[in-house]
Amino acid sequence: MRSSASSAAATSSASRISNVVSIAGVDPSGGAGVLADLKAFSALGAYGCGVIAALTAQNTQGVTGVHVPPTDFLRLQIDTLFADVAIHATKIGMLGSAEVTATVADRLAHWRAANVVLDPVMVAKSGDSLLAKSAIAMMREALFPQAFLITPNLPEAGVLLEQRAPETVKEMYRAAERLRELLPVSSERRVLLKGGHLPGNDLVDLLFDGDRMVEPPARAHRDQEHARHRLQPLVRHRRPAAAAGRRVPAGGVGRARGTPVAAGRHRTFGRARRRQRTWPGPSLPRTLAQERSSELKRPPR
Repeated sequence: MRSSASSAAATSSASRISNVVSIAGVDPSGGAGVLADLKAFSALGAYGCGVIAALTAQNTQGVTGVHVPPTDFLRLQIDTLFADVAIHATKIGMLGSAEVTATVADRLAHWRAANVVLDPVMVAKSGDSLLAKSAIAMMREALFPQAFLITPNLPEAGVLLEQRAPETVKEMYRAAERLRELLPVSSERRVLLKGGHLPGNDLVDLLFDGDRMVEPPARAHRDQEHARHRLQPLVRHRRPAAAAGRRVPAGGVGRARGTPVAAGRHRTFGRARRRQRTWPGPSLPRTLAQERSSELKRPPR
């Protein structure tokens, strides 16, 4: 009896695990892109899926090459995944070109993807460009309307707003407001402006929903933040791409609509520091067919 109850509890727990897909590039060193996102998803208790939008040749020092797969194959990856797996949230990272950006936007619109988090990856920390200039306008036009959260850092904010990057907290506030103006006005959309590039010792992130500006609490001193809340692997990338992935919730996608940015940061890096190496969830993601079956079996209210 106890065994049956335990099995039922395990099944119920697995059914509540969100399936989250990262559509991004592959960094062979694992410090950014799809590989980093999958680590963040797993650390937060979500089941991670991946669609490869670009391949890079890079190491801890820089990027030596970028290969973009044919858009027909990218389209096939997305359609094949979404046709079977119940995707509860989508995190977009490096796309590389205008054609790839347009393809991703088209397929997400086709599948009516929910909870789209857009990290507008443009430049690696080494200074290497990861997004063609022609793709920036396409991103604003086709992907911004579908995203409920965009997560630019300060240099990316400057590119998106066609101005120099914010250099003070005051300039960050104005940039966050202007970035929010690029999103649909009539719906619940948010901007998370990451301030890791600010000069000096201040570390500030801003979350703006068009009405409230929230500054998640953080350690006041940059050295303390690095020591206590940032991973310091050998990989030297832009501010970790997993930072955007951690905005995606673990047990319930809807919780990402609150303001748990600081909690997400602490959970992600805290669990990574404890070096969790095992995935306690299911070996396969929950499919659309399983979700429909569960809906049919659910007793009427």
